[in-house]
Amino acid sequence: MGSSSEDEGEEYLFKIVIVGDSAVGKSNLLSRYARNEFNMHSKATIGVEFQTQSLEFDGKEVKAQIWDTAGQERFRAVTSAYYRGAFGALVVYDISRRSTFDSIPRWLDELKTHSDTTVARMLVGNKCDLESIRDVSMDEGKRLAESEGLFFIETSALDSTNVKKAFEIVIREIYNNVSRKVLNSDSYKAELSVNRVSLANDGSNGSKQTQGFYSCCSR
Repeated sequence: MGSSSEDEGEEYLFKIVIVGDSAVGKSNLLSRYARNEFNMHSKATIGVEFQTQSLEFDGKEVKAQIWDTAGQERFRAVTSAYYRGAFGALVVYDISRRSTFDSIPRWLDELKTHSDTTVARMLVGNKCDLESIRDVSMDEGKRLAESEGLFFIETSALDSTNVKKAFEIVIREIYNNVSRKVLNSDSYKAELSVNRVSLANDGSNGSKQTQGFYSCCSR
């Protein structure tokens, strides 16, 4: 029994990318989530960095491999290899710098161009601890998210607000999407019949799921 559940766990390895302008806090979001660390004097990332986190959904082990842009975004040269195979993306801006919010459509276009799978996307307004110098309202973030069909949340890597929640919503959405695909695939049906109850709940009502995808998660 032990070995079969381990084998099943291996099915669920999801790549997630973090994109956004330079210095919006991408590396600190990742280090806060993966290691509960924050570096006030964080330098631009050099070389590809990723962390792997394990979670459990419905008794299954789900591993998320979270990639950080390696500082390439400063040269507007984030490569297609970075996006390849990504199941999820956090698209990040800094609530105290409007220019980083104005860049979001470009990052979404890039994601669309380079990703080869359906990507669960979360718009993240980071640095919400800087409320006193806020330059982008929460409503603007929500409106953009709704118009583009993204999840939305505001975070602070500095004080940990919503960081875990942001990553876990994306990972859960990917897991639900993959579970639904698996459930609808004949080749997997026999294999997954044991888990039909937990998976069927995710896949039984497509319309509700779609609505959920377009809602904001910061309420």
